[in-house]
Amino acid sequence: MKINSLLKSGTDKQQRFDFVDQFRGLIIILMLVDHCSYYLNSTWEFLDPLDPLFASWGQVVLRYVSYLCAPGFLLINGAMVWWFYYRRKNKGLNNWSIRKELIQRGFFLILLQMTWVNSSWSGFNRFDPFHLGIIACIGFSMIFQSFIVNWRWELQLAVAVIILLLHPILIKIPYNPGDNLPTVLMQTFIDAGDFNKYPVIPWFAVALLGSVMAHGWLKAWDSDKKRIYWGTIIGACAIIVSILIRMLRGYGNIFPFSDFGSYSFFFDQKYSPSLYFNLWFFGWSVLVITLFIAISKFFPKVFLIFDITGKTALFFYCIHIAILGIFSKRIGIYYHQGEITETLIGVVIMMLIMVPLSKWFFKFKSRSSNPIIRMI
Repeated sequence: MKINSLLKSGTDKQQRFDFVDQFRGLIIILMLVDHCSYYLNSTWEFLDPLDPLFASWGQVVLRYVSYLCAPGFLLINGAMVWWFYYRRKNKGLNNWSIRKELIQRGFFLILLQMTWVNSSWSGFNRFDPFHLGIIACIGFSMIFQSFIVNWRWELQLAVAVIILLLHPILIKIPYNPGDNLPTVLMQTFIDAGDFNKYPVIPWFAVALLGSVMAHGWLKAWDSDKKRIYWGTIIGACAIIVSILIRMLRGYGNIFPFSDFGSYSFFFDQKYSPSLYFNLWFFGWSVLVITLFIAISKFFPKVFLIFDITGKTALFFYCIHIAILGIFSKRIGIYYHQGEITETLIGVVIMMLIMVPLSKWFFKFKSRSSNPIIRMI
């Protein structure tokens, strides 16, 4: 059945899209690589995430592959919010009923961040609710998106572009990180710091771009040929614009760089993201999704591992951090003691644990009617 037909149908059966699961699965595995590095790699003894400096190209690659994760997650989550809204709309639900469901899920993600996720980083050695992160950021973005997801895609694109253009100005608002209220407000929405490395405003713009892309992927482009064509054009254009912004070395940049092609050129700020960073990784996210669509036409089983992990991305995220936190940080197994080799061994071991767990949980979730389980 074509995607447009699925959108118009009134069936309650949950529909999945291979390229969405595959991309989400790739993102969660890259996040696993980054988190194994955080727990097992000695470079984190001195690494400043806000100003990274690496001793070797191997460490650069190990860190840089994870830079796709946050923009990728926000992009694909924004797309799925769009899909959720129109599926519910075509079943006859009114706007407020749909919005209520999205708001409830958004608050669930924020609560999950403040309880399980925050505590799992230490191996549940302490309860640390007063901190936000990527899961809370997704939750806030989902709540905000629920109020405009029914707007025309052109208006959503305009809002996203305006936010992206304004954020480099907003981030210059002065505040004292020692003052609690200004810190909470600034780092929740605009800046990054100890309270929150994922401020909502710039990442919400990426979620809106995902909503705009969903209009194409899941409705307007009614064939894989069109999705590949337009995805390639949009992704390439975003990358070209980001390079132009970077080369100008001014507005939209945060970290300086030495030469084009140097690692400093690619490592502009992630916390909070620069305009260059968001456009660069939006472009690459779209191109990677386009690549999944293209390759899957001829080799449908080649991305099976991503399909498995992508179907249970939130479960994978919550459990793999807890396991690493308990065995590495709390018990002390190789915590900040290894290098690249130890990190990659950790990735292999964690994949051997998490892939069977993910397969089990997907089957369990499919059979469950528990509303909490259904949101994980």
